[in-house]
Amino acid sequence: MRITGLGHAGMFIETAGGSILCDPVVGPTFFGSWFPFPDNRALDWERFGKADFLYISHRHRDHFDPALMERHVPKDIKVLLPEYPTDDLETDLRKLGYDNIVYTQAGVPLEFGPLKVMVTPLRAPSDGPIGDSSLSVDDGTASILNQNDSHPLDLEKLMSFSKPEAYFTQVSGAIWWPMVYDLPQDAKQNFARLKREAQNKRAMYYIEKIDAEHVFPMAGPPMFLREELFRYNGYGLDDDAIFTDQRQFLEHMAELRPEQKGYLFLPGTQVDLNNGEIEVTQTLYTDAEIERIFGDKWSYLAEQRDTRQDEIRAEEASRAAVLPPDEMLAALKEWWEPLLRRARTIRNGVGGPVRFTIGELDMVADFPKAKLREYDGEDVEFWYTIPADLVSTNIRDHEIDWSNSIFLSMQFQAGRKGKFNEFIYTFLKCLSRDRIEYVENWYAEQSDTSEDAQLGDWIVQRRCPHLRADLTKTGKIEDGVLTCSLHDWKWDLASGRCLTTQGHPIRATQVEDDLHRDATQPAA
Repeated sequence: MRITGLGHAGMFIETAGGSILCDPVVGPTFFGSWFPFPDNRALDWERFGKADFLYISHRHRDHFDPALMERHVPKDIKVLLPEYPTDDLETDLRKLGYDNIVYTQAGVPLEFGPLKVMVTPLRAPSDGPIGDSSLSVDDGTASILNQNDSHPLDLEKLMSFSKPEAYFTQVSGAIWWPMVYDLPQDAKQNFARLKREAQNKRAMYYIEKIDAEHVFPMAGPPMFLREELFRYNGYGLDDDAIFTDQRQFLEHMAELRPEQKGYLFLPGTQVDLNNGEIEVTQTLYTDAEIERIFGDKWSYLAEQRDTRQDEIRAEEASRAAVLPPDEMLAALKEWWEPLLRRARTIRNGVGGPVRFTIGELDMVADFPKAKLREYDGEDVEFWYTIPADLVSTNIRDHEIDWSNSIFLSMQFQAGRKGKFNEFIYTFLKCLSRDRIEYVENWYAEQSDTSEDAQLGDWIVQRRCPHLRADLTKTGKIEDGVLTCSLHDWKWDLASGRCLTTQGHPIRATQVEDDLHRDATQPAA
């Protein structure tokens, strides 16, 4: 088996039973903000486009590049489609002319001669959202797991496919926190450090559980080549960003697990696996170029910025004309208010008005009343300032996922008085009737948290209130605080209060003595 890195989360897998093109992206994506790091334009995209199968893990544009596919990927390619509860990804692919669809089933292997594959989708509101997935591949000569930036909960089922020899996983951030937030600089630096640490912990959790012999960090970081965002590359010019690069993570992994074999996975990295043997070759970049990319990163990034502004200007020219404020408000009311009326759990979870300043439009989304109106000076706990051309473009394109466009572009500002509120972002990721109805039903199904388990000296509900991870596997208690390692959410066990966001309390009781401990210990 041969795996060639294509940049970011992209890879080309050649097997004894055919080849698979995974998540090919050149970009720029997210309104011209994200470019793969390092530059991957010099790859032979014509060759990679002639794969036997196409696998798009989810519809986020740093994994799904329609322009690149139109240029290089034939329309008759077989598409391995993850089994998602809504058909947004399939609709996107069919609009581009890709209708040779292979419908996969969640966690069920498919065989194509000697090639065996399994797609494991995630379906929670925050996964993708409603869609992220991993790809397992085995052809008899080797087995690999391409987890990209999915965070699977049921690792036992995932590992039942086969134990991977090579493991490819996200280690960098794909979020706008805390960079876009209105915070004092020292607070922003502290939150950025905490976020990087949480990302490292989550990556190490999976690396330890998967326990593959060979580890390849990927799926980031991006390059920010827009002038106003350039300072947020890597850890930031002022140490206030979250984007760990491949070499930084490998150094971190080497400190914690020196026995683990980690490798740089860059555009052109060629990984040859054959019955336990591995050979890793860099085919696009020389050793000296790689040293410059990582050792003199800011100079490399500045060179990329100075030579690629034409791509940014082309993206800006493709945006919609700015709507007048009254037309924009009318369009958003017609779009959002029917969704808000259906989103009872989300409305209750937000619990108040949210302010959006969009160019000349100063608007409030009144979640409890399911109404959009002009801002009249009332106190709000959450507020956003967004360029009007981005919103006008999303209205023109009816983009149902604003995290997949505006938020990950980082071309906006945000503020809040309290803690993170998951429900605001869930709504703004799910701007379609199908998504809202699925999310509301999903939240209702998560209400059953009746099963308990013992962690140390505490009896807690077994399922994490966030995404229902099994806390006997992902939970850790220190000084009365429970942390779920998947997303680094925390709870004060004495009160049950979530320390990470509003709502989402946990049920917990401290064990008083050994007799009570024995009586409440759940059966194996």
